[in-house]
Amino acid sequence: MAPLLYKILTFAFIALLLLAGKTRDTTLKDTFKNDFLIGAAVSYDQAAGKDSVGIALLDKHFSSITSENMLKWGPVHPEPDAYNFELADQFVQLGLENGMFIVGHALIWHQMTPRWVFEDTSGKPLGRDALLRKMKEHIKTVAGRYRDKIDGWDVVNEALNDDGSLRKSKWMKIIGEDYLYEAYATAQEASGDAELYYNDYNLWKPAKREGAIRLVKRLRAEGIAIAAIGMQGHYGLEYPSLTQIEESLEAFDDLGVKVMITELDIDVLPRKSSGGADLNEQEQNTQNANPYPDGLPEEIQLQLAQRYANLFALFCKHRDKIVRVTTWGVADHNSWLNNWPVRHRTNYPLLFDRQGKPKLAFEKVVGAACK
Repeated sequence: MAPLLYKILTFAFIALLLLAGKTRDTTLKDTFKNDFLIGAAVSYDQAAGKDSVGIALLDKHFSSITSENMLKWGPVHPEPDAYNFELADQFVQLGLENGMFIVGHALIWHQMTPRWVFEDTSGKPLGRDALLRKMKEHIKTVAGRYRDKIDGWDVVNEALNDDGSLRKSKWMKIIGEDYLYEAYATAQEASGDAELYYNDYNLWKPAKREGAIRLVKRLRAEGIAIAAIGMQGHYGLEYPSLTQIEESLEAFDDLGVKVMITELDIDVLPRKSSGGADLNEQEQNTQNANPYPDGLPEEIQLQLAQRYANLFALFCKHRDKIVRVTTWGVADHNSWLNNWPVRHRTNYPLLFDRQGKPKLAFEKVVGAACK
């Protein structure tokens, strides 16, 4: 080997070692501490202290936590006269002990709500007034328990269709459109000084974005203090475009609300549609490939890293509008995308791998620190 080439390669190798050492000492929350909170969704095992890998990452890298499932209706209120607060209490305590900004997710959703909620004791559908009483009692009990402990609530989650119209959920069909106002008004009274949010997926789509704007305008006109809109970031390697995301950031800023990037993850596996947790059964039945069970090919790893770098560069550009960026999960081993939209696939959507080690995507995000 020529002496000059040997020297160049030696210096390059030393530089990589130094960079790797610097990356290991760098934390997400410190990198973006002057820009926005860095959050993660907390799983059952992490709340219960059973996932040592995830807990260590939460402590080191994150300044905010969101309840992944333990505060949704089904887990926290499984039976008419029974609440299960054990894991929710542990989640809140985790945030309090670590001085984190705590987000409760979600008081009202069309999924993970038991069938009995919409029925009377004989199994017949409830009327409007009875369901309204049941909804208010639930919100008062759950939000009231964590008054002055939980800092912000996703009060209603995913109430819109992609065309911007209101979803025909059972809440909507039985109570009517004003279930939204009643839910927020009850939460506003019960939760103390907690911020109130509206959270949804596909808000980069123009029609759905306009639907969210109409919804927030209406709630504000009725006296509800909506602090921010949560733009779920369930993205793919190539969709949506940065321009589409940016247009919604700017539109919500014009509305006069802050924006949170919530539920951020990058799906690296093939699927035909994008969205939140609404299961496409046809897709689940036909799209059962598990192409990367033993690890990502290098080219996909590079693509994932660059996608994260581009997203965080965009977030930095609009850090005057964004108050929080939350990943949906801590590391690849506990991502919901391992089981959705097809169960038992191996996905790689987050910044840390299954052993809790930072991925190339993490290095790219840290490298995209706001200037």
